[in-house]
Order: sequence, then C-alpha cells, then structure tokens
Amino acid sequence: MTTFAELGLSPKILKALEKTTLKTPTPIQAQAIPHIMQGRDLMGLAQTGTGKTAAFGLPLLHRLLDIGHPPGPKNVRALILAPTRELIGQIKDNFEVFTKGTAVKVTMVVGGASLFKQAQALSKGTDVLVATPGRLIDLLERGDVSLEKCGYLVLDEADHMLDMGFIHSLRKIAKHIPLKRQTLLFSATMPKDISEIADTYLRDPVKVQVAPPGKPVERISQGVHYLPTGDKAKVLEDYLKKHPGEQALVFGRTKHGSEKLAKLLATWGFKVGSIHGNKSQNQRDRTLTEFRSGELEVLVATDVAARGIDIPTVRHVYNFDMPNVPENYVHRIGRTARAGANGSSISFCAPAEMGELQAIEKLLKAPLPVVGGAPWAADVVAAAPKPGQNRGQRPGRPGGQKKGSQPPAPGGRPQGQLPAGKPQGGHSSPQRRQGGKPGGQRRPG
Repeated sequence: MTTFAELGLSPKILKALEKTTLKTPTPIQAQAIPHIMQGRDLMGLAQTGTGKTAAFGLPLLHRLLDIGHPPGPKNVRALILAPTRELIGQIKDNFEVFTKGTAVKVTMVVGGASLFKQAQALSKGTDVLVATPGRLIDLLERGDVSLEKCGYLVLDEADHMLDMGFIHSLRKIAKHIPLKRQTLLFSATMPKDISEIADTYLRDPVKVQVAPPGKPVERISQGVHYLPTGDKAKVLEDYLKKHPGEQALVFGRTKHGSEKLAKLLATWGFKVGSIHGNKSQNQRDRTLTEFRSGELEVLVATDVAARGIDIPTVRHVYNFDMPNVPENYVHRIGRTARAGANGSSISFCAPAEMGELQAIEKLLKAPLPVVGGAPWAADVVAAAPKPGQNRGQRPGRPGGQKKGSQPPAPGGRPQGQLPAGKPQGGHSSPQRRQGGKPGGQRRPG
C-alpha cells in the first residue's frame, strides 16, 4: 500500500496530514501526485468524493514550499479556479489544513463578498489564490491583482469550467497568465467536445483516470420513477417519509422552481433549505451550515449551486427534474455515497424528459432500473409539452397523463402539487429578467 511519505511529499506537509483523516492516498492521489511533483501538465478524471482536492493540492503546495520567499505585492503564484462559491470555500478550507505550520499563504475571492476587502487581502500578494472567474476578472480589471508571475493554473470541476457558461471568462483570465506554466485539470466527467477545448490549455499532458467516464461509484443504488410532472411533488414527499432522519439532496432545473419546491416541502412539515443563484452568499453559507449540522433534513439545489458540495451524511439524491446535460447526472448522484458510505438516487422522469433519460443511459452504457411507473409510450412523449410550450394553458392534466389519474383540485391542479404543463421557474422573458443578456446569462461567480 502506498503512503504519502512514499510519494515524496515535504515533511512539513506530512506533519500537517497527521492531524487529518487522510492516512493513505486514494487512487487518484497516488497516481496524480508524482506527475504533478515532476512538473507535468495533467488531466485527472475521478468520481466525486475520491479526494481530487488533495490530489492537486498536496503536490502543488510541495512545489511552492521550495520557493522560500514571499510572492510580492499583488502577485499570485498559483491560481485555482472553480465554478461555485461553495466549492471555492471547501478548497480553501482544505488548503489551510494542508499548509498548517508553513509560510504558504492562501487567499479566497468570490462574488457576493466585499471587493474592497478582497483587494486588501491581495495587496501583499498570495501564494495560492482560489477564485470564481467573475470576481477574479473584477479584480484584474481594477488592477488589484497580477497573474504575471503565476506559474500554476488549476481548473477544478474542469468540465463545467470549460463549457460555454465559463469559457469566455476563462479565456480572459488565461491572457494574464504566462504560457510557461503548469496546468492541472480535474473533473468527474470530461465530454469529448469539452476535452478538445481542454487540450488547448495543456502541454503534453498526462491523463490519469481512475474510473471510466460516466461510471458512478458502485455504492450508489440508482433507479428511475416514471410519473407526470404534476405528480412529482407528492411522490417526492412519499420517498422522503420512507427515510426519516436521513438527509436528502433534491435537484431542480431552475432557480425559481427549486425555491418553489422548497417552500412547498416546508409547508408539508419538512426541515428544508434551498441553494441557487438567486440566494445571497450569506444565505447559501447559512443553509449549507444548517444542512451539514443536521438542522435541515432536505436541501433543494440547482446543478451549479451544488457543484462540489461534500457532505458525507447525504444518503439520498432525488432528481426532481432530469438534468439536461447527461454528465450532470454523474455529478448530482456523486453527492451521496461519500467517504465510503452507501447512497441511493431516484430520478423522476416525465414524458417530456425521456430524451434526457436516454442521454443519461447512453452515457452510463446501461439502463436505469425502473422503481416506479413504466416507460412512456412514443405517442405520449410526442404529445408532451416541452419546456417553454403551452404556458398559457390551464395547468390541469400534466402532459402525457392518462385518463383515470388524480383529478385536478379546484384551481386546476392536484391538491398540494406544483403546477403541471408549465416549466419550473417559467418566466416569459429571461432576457428582460437578467439585465438583457442573451439567455438570461450572468457572469459566473
């Protein structure tokens, strides 16, 4: 069995590790650390919960310890980029444990916090800067930070960092970093089109892969429940009641829909919170703290907001809305079965979501076991309203719902359920809602 000492890490880092739960390297750590210590560019693929932060963090810190002098005003020696504020916070927390007893300085910058205070923190320079792209660009444009002497670039959750939501920000940042640098990309999945973009950032990289792409950890039992959109909330309630005292993470597709679902579950007596892009940083931090401590039993989240969340007590993941990017399925269910525990995942599939389910099963190279309902017939799928369609219709029978199912209550929907036939969070003009940017996009971070 390989040990951290056998990997050649600095005695100072080994001493810090003695006070952690990290006793022996995980497969991704054992394979990646030697290459990174040799200065090689690397693409690391491993499932969530396998220790990717230590896989890039420990060898990176080992190399920084050899420098022996401060970085200089506003300078940054190593830059780590991640898509969400929560993941940035977790990376910084890990790095502070790894650097205990050393002179290595770690700084975090994210949106939703004081720009002035962050500029102050960077005024004397930092060894490691952990940042969301949007806030880093703000600081670069103000002249509050310099990447001219940055010798290391790390992209965590690299598949998401390289997709169209972040790629423009990343290109802006990359212009400030010397071409002569070490670049490390880590992710659970790496779709082919994203992999091609990744190649433009890497020089003669080593590829380390400890599990086939898209293969979820073996300890997660998975299933799909076929049901109309309008029935999802009540069925979710039934599942949650089957496992009292066990924490669950519920994924919605939109910010508005996730918030609406959380409020509905609260009225039904569940201790529930939500995290999504419409929440302030303080709200998100407080909710995650309450979920980690066990004060909340259910957390409703969107994909981006939940990226990188590491809460070992999560036992169940429910895909209330099917993800429209199949790789996100792997990221979602990876929030359970952490730290060697078992977990379960149930995906709710309405008629309009059969395409998303088929894409997921193609990625997994296996069908999901059916735990409820039956696969929708082709004619039902064809008749189902897609997101954005039939917004003005009376939300009675959900698309594809057959005769004989629960009749709508007065007001047009089954009692206590979310509206059917209308996309969660459906607004008539996302462009108007978010400052006129196409598709309602805002700068990430």
